[in-house]
Amino acid sequence: MPANYTLGMIKECVKGYLEVAVTAPIRKPLTYLPPDDCHDLLLPGMRVLVPLGRRSITGYILESVESAPIGQQIKKIDKIVGSEPFFPAEQVNFYKWIANYYHYPIGEVIKTSLPAGLTQKSGRRVVITESGRKHLPKLTDETFSNTAWFSGLLANGELSPNIIRKLRSAKESRLLKVWEEKGWVEIYSELSGGTAKPKTEICYSLAENRGASENLKVSEQKTLRILQKIAVETKRSLIPRKEITSVYQGAAKGLKSLALKNIVIAEEQQVYRDPFGESFLESDIPEKLTGEQEKALDSILPAIKGRSYAPFLLHGVTGSGKTEIYLQAAASAVEEGRSVLVLVPEIALATQLEAHFLTRFGSRVALLHSGLTPGQRFDQWSRIVQGKAEVVIGARSAVFAPLRDLGLIIVDEEHDSSYKQDDGFRYHARDLAVLRASLSGSVIILGTATPSITSYYHSMQRKYSLLTMDSRIEERPLPVVEVVDMQQVKTVSGKPLAFSPTLIRNLKANLERGEQSLIFLNRRGYANFMICRDCGQIVQCRHCQVSLTLHRSENKLMCHYCGFAVNMKTVCSQCQSTSLAAVGVGTERLEHELSEIMPGARLARLDRDICQSRNDYIKILRGVHRGEIDIRVGTQMITKGHHFPNVTLVGIVLADTGLGLPDFRAGERTFQLITQVTGRAGRGEKSGRVIVQTFQPEHYSIMMARNHDYPGLYKREIVLRKALGYPPFSRLVNIKIEGKENTNVQDVATRLAVLARRFQKDSEPEILGPAQAPLTRIRDKYRWQLLLKGSKLGMLHTFLHNLEGEISALSKAGTVKIIIDVDPEYMM
Repeated sequence: MPANYTLGMIKECVKGYLEVAVTAPIRKPLTYLPPDDCHDLLLPGMRVLVPLGRRSITGYILESVESAPIGQQIKKIDKIVGSEPFFPAEQVNFYKWIANYYHYPIGEVIKTSLPAGLTQKSGRRVVITESGRKHLPKLTDETFSNTAWFSGLLANGELSPNIIRKLRSAKESRLLKVWEEKGWVEIYSELSGGTAKPKTEICYSLAENRGASENLKVSEQKTLRILQKIAVETKRSLIPRKEITSVYQGAAKGLKSLALKNIVIAEEQQVYRDPFGESFLESDIPEKLTGEQEKALDSILPAIKGRSYAPFLLHGVTGSGKTEIYLQAAASAVEEGRSVLVLVPEIALATQLEAHFLTRFGSRVALLHSGLTPGQRFDQWSRIVQGKAEVVIGARSAVFAPLRDLGLIIVDEEHDSSYKQDDGFRYHARDLAVLRASLSGSVIILGTATPSITSYYHSMQRKYSLLTMDSRIEERPLPVVEVVDMQQVKTVSGKPLAFSPTLIRNLKANLERGEQSLIFLNRRGYANFMICRDCGQIVQCRHCQVSLTLHRSENKLMCHYCGFAVNMKTVCSQCQSTSLAAVGVGTERLEHELSEIMPGARLARLDRDICQSRNDYIKILRGVHRGEIDIRVGTQMITKGHHFPNVTLVGIVLADTGLGLPDFRAGERTFQLITQVTGRAGRGEKSGRVIVQTFQPEHYSIMMARNHDYPGLYKREIVLRKALGYPPFSRLVNIKIEGKENTNVQDVATRLAVLARRFQKDSEPEILGPAQAPLTRIRDKYRWQLLLKGSKLGMLHTFLHNLEGEISALSKAGTVKIIIDVDPEYMM
């Protein structure tokens, strides 16, 4: 019986009906009967294969029910996959709430939450016969003869289930059926997917009633001594074979012969693939807490012992010691025998927190994020299910970690928009963390130096307890911020400079003092776009209605939305001119210009173009930590959580780029970004300085960031939002309509808007649109949207449930896709 189940949770389901969430676009769970050969307990969270139409797909048992839907023919489960649940019973209500709130199929919700590679589904494999090899190559005049799938069939002799699934037209299905009847191909049904499996290794131990050890060969005696020595030194009974053979290569044969003589016993044991790797940080336990830290813990620790839902918003300036609050709160929860979940917005931050938590909690820590291999993620999930890990650190998807008896949830940088999944199942991890804390009766800490306006509003309404930390550790001052008006900086040949004289002067002085600097620009690449000097046409992506970004080091123009790329020496699509000019600036250009301005400085760039893996990221940060890098240039990857005491200067280039976006959160996000990167300066004994370059120095978000004035920003933003009826005074839902034909997409969007207005009651919700999305075409799909704004949450979701049938009918043809995005973060 799994450790996370009690007898009260277990129901024997052999004779009852089972509610199963299937991994298909079906909104509600389906009802099935147990298989005929079922003699074991069927528990919530167990994986099964179930019939659905003519196929067999993966599903997950939710619970047993006493009766089946009236008039429905109940089928039996095909197969029970494995003997252990993949999530605890207490998460079933969590999944149901999520599916209902986000209007997303519950099976797809569960599939998203679990490690990749678990889902199996039936498919068909087409294999060409000898007769087919003679006849099929002769069909050269048919319409399908030049298709990739037909060429693949002739070349490889078969079509895989994945390729067959892409042949969606009825004509192609009939064609394969005709060929099967003629004996040209054979069609087999098979299961595919489900690649994630435990990793095992052979281990050896001494047999309890072992045979005589006299008259052993020399190799056997040596092998036995090594096994006994390792067992004593490591205090383990089971020793992996590779550990023994690494000492003595001849042990491989010796172990086999010793096993035959009943002197040792061979066992297969699961091993966990290490996800942690190398770290560059050291984590020390402070001798004394600050007064603000003690005050915060005085509120948090009793709440953890109280074992009931208690939400805290921890608003602490950068460098105030929030991480130590997290660590001590986690230690308290673990002492109470409860588990801990730590969420971070990006993998980079998980890497930093990893060292701190490993120092305090050792092997009780598990990692969950997309940077792990499928095998590592499967292993970490298994450790959590089995109760072998009490502390889980991870990015967005870790909110689904199968922890039992959850006592504490920490959401670091709670304001970060990266917590919102922006494709597929569009959930917000911070919001789900609050929900999960409420359902599990646990404490949740939302930590940040720049709270989201919504979270701070909740604290003002006393939904959250507000804890403030206004001072840095050891009373270190916040950095002095200087704003440079780039409109007053002289241009060169009419072009604006990337670096103002003020920033260059400070960079050179910092380098002379042996101190480190950081340059931030939230835009990667060398230049924003290329423009034709002859006709003014901008080089655009063929698949998206956006400009291509110049990446000079790769000699490419690249689309940051779909990945399309062309050689930078392209011609204008309008007039075929080769005279193209690079316009704008990105982190690659900043690095290049700094190398010319300061040739003696040691530079490093930190963005997604450079950091493709965890090791790339750690290599650069280790260089900063060791003092091997003088100036670090980067995007958002460098703005959060980094603690490097010798970084005393921060330069922010084009601080106002986000203010031009059509987004009501633009001012809030600009303030958060500037404040976060400002917080990287002066975290050691030396004071810090920040140079903010902007063309809008009088904008309130930049003025508030200069003065470290979050309360001022909040007062300004909350007045604007109340006047316009935006969150937190309403809830938003963005209904996205996309397809390959713009007229078709527009027609569906217009019809949907007409239908939606019929469901309105007392003008609730407010319906805005339909309108083209600001980015009108992405990945060859035209995009329209319908924005719903509701002041009453219950009425808004009732409206959506009523509208779901119409959405399903409009999208059935398959030419247009309709997506419901609840609480959208970006509406581009």
